[in-house]
Amino acid sequence: MDNTAIDYADFAEYDRRQRGIERHLVAAFLGGLAVGLVGMLISGRDPEWVGRLYDPYVYLALSVVVGVRASGFGWALVTTFLAAVSTLVAAMGASTMRGDLAFDVIGGSAAGLNWTLALLVGLGLLAYVTRRDDAWGDLAAGALGAALIADVADRATPGLIDGGQSFWPMPALVAGLLSIALVLVLRRNARARVRAMALSVVFAGLLTILLAALVTGWLPLTV
Repeated sequence: MDNTAIDYADFAEYDRRQRGIERHLVAAFLGGLAVGLVGMLISGRDPEWVGRLYDPYVYLALSVVVGVRASGFGWALVTTFLAAVSTLVAAMGASTMRGDLAFDVIGGSAAGLNWTLALLVGLGLLAYVTRRDDAWGDLAAGALGAALIADVADRATPGLIDGGQSFWPMPALVAGLLSIALVLVLRRNARARVRAMALSVVFAGLLTILLAALVTGWLPLTV
């Protein structure tokens, strides 16, 4: 009888886990549709800074939430990709209703779209790794924060790849502060937060220098 009770408990736990995965998949899909649809509805409307904050930072926030809530690394990969693709599909659908069918509705260009999709999936995977309580979790949180901060610096600095005057100062300040807050929220104690923030600063500086080197021609690569 005791063994039977244990077996039933194991089956119940397995069933709860499977149901949780199913709910997470559906939530990622519906969340992507909602974010993509709203993004296209506000695209090109005043005030311009709202659109600059929404694209890509709301998309990135969705990816982080989906990744950190995944039940495993593989599921984080699947669900963040699903959320990214559903976001793109919803944005294209809304764009079609407005009479403008284009594949660059997210990211501003074909290259920007590819970069945004890769960033969405990558940040989702990093967000999942931040659930660890060891140095790997700190490293993932630092890398996640660095990617966001470097993107903010890129958009806020004239002459860099995505630089634009409309992004500075308020949208850049808001996005930068939220990026820092995200790193702090993802870590569970003060020591881990300090390590993650230090890594974010170092990585963000290196990424910004790399972007500047690409733009100025210090590195012989085409961007």
